[in-house]
This record gives sequence, structure tokens and C-alpha cells, in this order.
Amino acid sequence: MTNIPPPAEELRILDHELRQLDARRAQLLARRSWLLGVLRSAKAPAPAWGPAQASAQTPAIWAAPAPHPRRPEATAPGVQNVLLVLGGVLLTVAAIAFTLVSWGHLGIAGRAAVLGAVTFAALAAPVPLLKRGLRSTAESVAGLGLVLTVLDAYALHEVALPEVDGTGYAAAATALLAVLWAAYGRSLGALRLPLPAAMATAQLPLLLWAVAVDAGHHTITAALLVTAAFDTVVALSVSVRSVRVVAAVGAYGTGAWGLLAAGWLSWEATGPSAATRAAALLALAAAIALGAAWRTPAAQASSGLSLTGGLITVAAAGGVLRSVLPDVWTVPGYLLCGIALLAVRGTWLPESVRRGLLWSSAGVQALAVAWALPLVTVVLVGPAGWVDSVWSGAPSDARDAVTVSTPWPSNTETAPLVLAAVAAVMVLTFRGGPHRSLALSGALGLAWAAVLVLPATLELPYPAGLLVPGVITAAALTAAAYSRHARPADDESARPTGPPAHPGHSPITLTTLGLALLTSLHLVALSLASEAATLAVLGGLTALFAAVAVRRKHEIRAVSAAASLAYAAALACATGASLDWQPHHIALLVLVVPASAALLAARLKDATPTLSVEITGVVAALLAIDLAAMEPSVLALVLALCGVIAAGTAIRPDRRRLGYVAAALFVLATWVRLASWEVGSPEAYTLPVTVPALIVGFVRRRRDPEASSWTAYGPGLSVTLLPSLLAAWGDLDWPRPLLLGTAALLVTLVGARQRLQALLVLGGGTLALVALHELAPYIAQALGAVPRWVPPALAGLLLLALGATYEQRLRDARRVREVLGRMH
Repeated sequence: MTNIPPPAEELRILDHELRQLDARRAQLLARRSWLLGVLRSAKAPAPAWGPAQASAQTPAIWAAPAPHPRRPEATAPGVQNVLLVLGGVLLTVAAIAFTLVSWGHLGIAGRAAVLGAVTFAALAAPVPLLKRGLRSTAESVAGLGLVLTVLDAYALHEVALPEVDGTGYAAAATALLAVLWAAYGRSLGALRLPLPAAMATAQLPLLLWAVAVDAGHHTITAALLVTAAFDTVVALSVSVRSVRVVAAVGAYGTGAWGLLAAGWLSWEATGPSAATRAAALLALAAAIALGAAWRTPAAQASSGLSLTGGLITVAAAGGVLRSVLPDVWTVPGYLLCGIALLAVRGTWLPESVRRGLLWSSAGVQALAVAWALPLVTVVLVGPAGWVDSVWSGAPSDARDAVTVSTPWPSNTETAPLVLAAVAAVMVLTFRGGPHRSLALSGALGLAWAAVLVLPATLELPYPAGLLVPGVITAAALTAAAYSRHARPADDESARPTGPPAHPGHSPITLTTLGLALLTSLHLVALSLASEAATLAVLGGLTALFAAVAVRRKHEIRAVSAAASLAYAAALACATGASLDWQPHHIALLVLVVPASAALLAARLKDATPTLSVEITGVVAALLAIDLAAMEPSVLALVLALCGVIAAGTAIRPDRRRLGYVAAALFVLATWVRLASWEVGSPEAYTLPVTVPALIVGFVRRRRDPEASSWTAYGPGLSVTLLPSLLAAWGDLDWPRPLLLGTAALLVTLVGARQRLQALLVLGGGTLALVALHELAPYIAQALGAVPRWVPPALAGLLLLALGATYEQRLRDARRVREVLGRMH
């Protein structure tokens, strides 16, 4: 309620503030002069008179400071607004109390006189107040007058028209009050309150009238939408900001209420007649939204309103189709209406409106695809239930094959049509432009999903359910193999100026390759129901991916080669199970895969396919080891064969380090074989490692004389000497210590002959420990005969000897220091 005053009033306020500033400046100058006097007095010499006189002068020096004026805690306009609002509220409360309580104490003439006089005075008072520039006061009094008109309407009904229905009277009264308040506000243009109040009151007449005449849901909804249309027109055409704000709030509020009611009526419609009436209401709501989008100046608001209008249009048309079509065609009907919105492309509509309508069409299509996704998930994941009942028998049809552990969604038979329609729209919509590749990739995914769910939807026979994903896999893999490798450019302006993109950057290639792999997994899961189907599917997939890996040379070669080897390993397992082989026998058949992978990797030139093939071979080898784990003799054979494969791979210059892996596999195979023979001597496990290690160390010393003996011979000797030494200390027989001591003596002599530190230390240490082990019983017997005081005495002598040696060294150091001092 704070208003800018007229120029004369504002000049008066400025003069008053300047006078206050001058007064404040004078007070501050006086205070400054007093403080300067106090400081001068403190520096002056003490007075000659006595203490009494000095005491008498003290109050003059330390006089009380001048009072500071307090700053006001509230501004003048704020105080003014509080007083005006409080006054208006009190008068309003008094008027309400008078009307409700004291009305009956007056006669008809008195009542009319009082209400008429008070209302006329309240409505007329703003005129002179505005002329005097008291705008805030005029607003408060005008607000009181508007409240009094409401009380007048209530009093008129209670006295003169008591038999009239209250709701109908309220509808007429609110309509009349809205008109009167609008006229009053227009006549007194300086007042801000009457016009927004009239706009807020105008929200009620139609709704109250519909309730008064006991109208049905459709009429009440129509009243709400008509009110929203009126609000929209006012919000877009009136220049007064407060009126626009109230009208916009009313439009959104009543429009949303009416839209929800119309949507509920459309969804609950049981026949074409009811659906048509609900569609008419939805069409009215769509017209309001699209009209507002057309007229609004803000582009974002226009796009949002047109998006809402497009969705409402689809709901209206789709509701009519739903009432005449079976339930299974509900989603396709709405989708058809959403696709029809694409016709606005290239029309004369504003860009923001067209953009919103296109987004609404995209939203409808996205919702339709989301509705079909549960069915796609069931078809894709459902066959995994055959893992628990492998080869239990072929199902009757394709639907039974995918619903092993999951139920079939109801009313989803039209899902393939929905997916295919959206895919076609994407292809036709993005026939050019920078997003064409991504759109085509999305369309491929939707078309793939449509074809994938088709056999189960149509309940085709089980062989057809296998044939369709097989064809999809072959087609997708072929498309990935023969698609353009570089990122496509739709026109010269979009074509990159730099070097061509990497082949792996093609969205279409990646999409088709991913779909081929996913479909192949789905096909394998489907085939688990039948033994013959499993073998045929795995054999076909192995050959298909192998053919692509051999024929093509770009990025899909790595994936296809790895997939072919993986399916070959699965085929080996399935073949062995079909022949009733034991798992450890199947492991020998699986080893064909890592052997083939090693041979194939040696022929490949590219690094990526080579790495993928080798990784797949390693995984297959681990699978073979796992299958043979329960049979030690076969496990040893499998480990040895894996060592042979690793050794063959280590021949390649870039895989030399696999020689260590091969050696470890050979040693592990030997240990497993010895364990299967129940051999307990550690030398049987260590000597097969020591002998090759010493040979390798000897060869290295011949090639590199500077190599350390610890590097060449240390690991090999330690592998045998240390475990044998531990075993000898716990062995009560004489052959092992004798043989170990002899071997240690030979190592020591060779080390002394060749002057090799590792041999001397390891051989000599082992020989000493073996000798100590053999002398241990005699040493213990001798210690038993020695008196108990001998060990402490020997320890004391040792400490005395060490102390004497330490003292001698200190004396020598002291003498050296004295000599150096004399030299200085």
C-alpha cells in the first residue's frame, strides 16, 4: 500500500529530512567541542587551590554527554500502512458484527439507511482522498467499501429474498459484484484493489450456478473450463499487471481442475456418447492451451502450453477410439493420435507452438514404448528359467517357451505393432540432419524388439520361435559387418573437416552388433528346452560368428571371434553332456577351444582381435580346469595340456612372458600327479622344479657372465634344499640326512671351485644344519652331564671378553686423538 507521493508532498518530506540532518550535525559539532575541552584540561597543570576547590570544578570537566537522538525503528510509510490496514480491518469487523448481530434491532428503514449510508460513504470517500494525494488511505477505505457491498448482498438475501436458493443467489451476487467492482475500479483508475478483487470474484459465478441447478459432472467441468477460458483471455489482453496475475492464477487453477475432471470422465466413459462428451470437454481445454500458446509472448511458456495442448488433444481423440475398440487396441489408438500431431511440421503455426506439439507427439510415443517394454522384458529374460530344467522337453509353442518362470502380461498382443509404428516414425522423421544416425539406431532397436516378441505374441510353434531369433541374429550380424564404418554425415555442412572418425564410433554398427549378441544369448536360452535344439543352435552360432570373424577385418572381428570361441566352448560342454560323459572327460574336449584360440591369435595381425581371442581362450582353459577339478589324474593332464598351449604361445616374440606361465602349469601338473599317487616326499615335488631352474640358470650364466649367482641358481637350489632340510629335521631315519648332506657338500664344493656365492652360502648352510641335526642327540647328552653353573660361567666370560675388547678399542681411539692434537 506504499505509494509514490505527488511532487509537492515529496518536496515537503525532503525538506523535513534535511532539517533533521542539520540538527544532527549541530549536535555532533557540540559534542566534538566538549571532547576537545576535556582533552585540553587533562593536559593542563594541576590548579593552585586546594582539593575542595578542585572537587568543585570536577563536575564541570566531566559533565554528562549531550543526549543522542534515537533512530526510529519503523519508517513513516510502514507506520502509515500498518495504521491503514489495521483501521480497515477493524471497520470491516465492526461492519460484519453489525450486520450479523445488531441487524435485528433496527427496522427496515433504519437498516436500509445505515447500510446505504455506510456503503456509499466508504465507496465515495476515496474520491476526495485521491484528490488530496492520500492514495494509501483511499485504498484502505475502498477495500472497506468492497467488503460492505458483500455484506449488503448478504443482508438483502436475508431480509428481502429469504426464499431464494442460497447457491443460486450467490452465483448472481458474485457476478453482479464482479461487474460493479470492475466498473468502480475503471472509474477510479488510481485505485489498485477493485480490479483484482473483481477478477477474483469472477471465478465463482459459473461454478456456483452449475452447483445451484444440480448440473452433472460434464456441466460442472464445462463451467470450470469456460471460467479458465475467460481468465486466459483476460490474462492475455488486459494491461493491468495485478489483474493479469490474478487471471493467470485463476486460469491455471480452474483449468487444471477442469482438465483433471475431463480426463477422469474420458477414462470412465463406457460408451461412445459419454466418451464424445468428455472428448468435447478435453477439446475445449486443448483449445484454451493452444490459444494461450499462440498469443503468449514468452517462447518457453508457449512451448509448454502447446505441449500440454497436444497431450490433451491426444487424450480427447484417443478416449473416443478407446470407447469403440477392444481393450487390447487402447494404446495403439492413443499412439495413432499422437503420431497424427506430426502433421504440424512445416505448417504456418509459430515455431514455439510447433515445437511443443512435436514434443507432445514424442511424449505419447515414449509412453507407448514404455507400455510395451514389460512384454519385451518377459520375452527376453523369461527363457532363462530353462537353466533349472535343461533338456526337459520342447514346449508346445513360443509363448510357453518364454513364460517358464514369468507370467504373460495381459492385453499386450498389440505391442509389436506399437514398437514397429514408433520405429517407422523415427525413420521417416529423421531422414536427414545431424541426429540421423542416433535415430536410425533407435529405430533398429525398436524394430528388433517388435520382431523378437512376435513369435510369442502370435503363439507360433516352438521351432518358429527358434527360427525367428536365429534369423534376427544373422541379419543383425550381417548388418554390423557390412555397415559403413565411419560416422555418417548427412550433408556437406555436417561432414567433419578433420580425419575420418574411428570405425568404432559408428552408432549403427555398435547397435547392430549389440543386438546380434543379445539375440544370440536369447536364442541359446530358448534352445535349452531341447537337446537337439541346444546342439543345433550352439553349432550354428559358432559357425556364424566364425564366418564373420574370418570375412570381415574391422572392429567387429574382435567381438565375433570371441563370441565364436565362447559358443564353441559351450558346444563342447553340450556335446559331452549329450554323450553322457563325466565332467572331467568333457574338460578334455573343452581344451580344443583354448588350443584353437592360441592358433588363431598367432595368425591375427590386429592387437584388439588378438587380445579378445586370447582372453576367451584363457576363460575356456579355466572352465576346463574347473570341470576336471574333481579327478586329480585328469586334472594333471589338463594342466599339462594348458602348459603346452602356453608354451606354444610363448614362442611368439610378443608373448615371451607366457613361458613362466607354462612352467608354472607344468610344475602344477606334476604336483597334482604326485598327489594323486599319494607321494609324500618333498623331493618328488621340488626336484622337477630345481633341475629345469638350474639348467636355465646355467644357460643364462653362459650368455651373461655378469649375472649374479643368486639370480641364476638361488631360486632353483632354494626350492629343493629348504623343503628337504625342514623334512630332514623331522626325520628320524638316516637316508634323507645322508643324501641331503652329500648334495649340500657337492654344491658347496662346486661353489668353492667356481667361486659362486649363492652355492657356497646355500650349500654350506645346509651342510652345517644337517651336521648339527645329526650331532644334536650327542650334544644334548653331553649337556646333560655338564654342571648347571657352567653355562652362566661361560656367558660371564664371554661378556668379560667383549668388554675388554671394547675398552681396548676406546683406549686406542683416545691415543689417536691425542696424537692428532699434538700434530695440530
